[in-house]
Amino acid sequence: MNVTRFSDLIAAGRVRGQRVFIRADLNVPQDDDGRITEDTRVRASVPCIQMALDAGAAVMVTSHLGRPTEGAFKPEDSLAPVAKRLGELLGREVPLVANWVDGVTVAPGQVVLLENCRVNKGEKKNDEALARKMAALCDVFVHDAFGTAHRAEASTYGIAQYAKVACAGPLLAAEIDAVTKALAQPRRPLVAIVAGSKVSTKLTILQSLASKVDGLVVGGGIANTFMLAAGLPIGKSLVEADLVNDAKAVIDAMKARGAEVPIPVDVVVAKEFKADATATVKAATDVAADDLILDIGPKTAAILADKLKAAGTIVWNGPVGVFEFDAFSKGTEAIARAVAASSAFSIAGGGDTLAAIAKYGIEQQVGYISTGGGAFLEVLEGKTLPAFEILSRRANG
Repeated sequence: MNVTRFSDLIAAGRVRGQRVFIRADLNVPQDDDGRITEDTRVRASVPCIQMALDAGAAVMVTSHLGRPTEGAFKPEDSLAPVAKRLGELLGREVPLVANWVDGVTVAPGQVVLLENCRVNKGEKKNDEALARKMAALCDVFVHDAFGTAHRAEASTYGIAQYAKVACAGPLLAAEIDAVTKALAQPRRPLVAIVAGSKVSTKLTILQSLASKVDGLVVGGGIANTFMLAAGLPIGKSLVEADLVNDAKAVIDAMKARGAEVPIPVDVVVAKEFKADATATVKAATDVAADDLILDIGPKTAAILADKLKAAGTIVWNGPVGVFEFDAFSKGTEAIARAVAASSAFSIAGGGDTLAAIAKYGIEQQVGYISTGGGAFLEVLEGKTLPAFEILSRRANG
């Protein structure tokens, strides 16, 4: 994918003295007192901001935070805690600017944080007048928020359309490179792990991947629907019986290409959904009517681990069991360890997946960890994200 990269503009000397507008993703969780409880996204935004400052730009940064009502700013919508944390990370004061759409004063070598962009009227609907006002604030627009790349909003799409120059920041560029490497030009075999509670939320992803991958590992509640489609008993497990035919279609599509959807040969069951429930390993054919399937069994985990270790590329979205409960976490741990041990290029995304990666301490062994939840899923679905589309159009236009 051909997009202009911020690093290339800096290398060409096109940033010094320029007004640079960075759309970052600083949407971080806070406690009831407004203290940031997890600052990964703020830390991830620092390299792009520092690049701009080092290049002698006048730097403006904005982000959304939470779900504010447009045109009705409330104290809890404020990026003030983010400005404080950003200042600590950059080692300088980061002034917070409200009511910035009609003009911002910032000098080369300075950085300001522009208040929550989703409070601006017309942001979510990508209002043209708002987007043009934003574009007029800068000489260079830098999109560095992959978590918003699937949304065509004024601060993510419209500004890129009308700014003099629009480019991808280092975070977004890294996502583009990882996605291209994993899906557009994969080293084979390409194995995808798609897990979660419901087939319905990921059916289009499963259908899209069925035409691309060599192996499609399903887990969680999704696996139960595929087990039912394969004629196996699932007891009282979470299932979407009305989607059995869709699951069969995915299995058949894979089989027609000489690829496969490995169905569990053994599972871990319990009589109730509780952390301290008694866990029992059973053959997949022996699940009782009152059993709940809460994890894959050790034989299945070993089979899948071998497939992952032999893969050329791995795409991972979702834990394969209720990994929050220790008794039902062994399947997800086995998958995580196999991904870590594989020589394949691996890309992982989604909140629960990141939690599993952190739980088992394999961050350094995963090729690329995607920061975007919904955006990552839409890429897997085969969609062209609005941010990728407009940046590519601007680079080639």
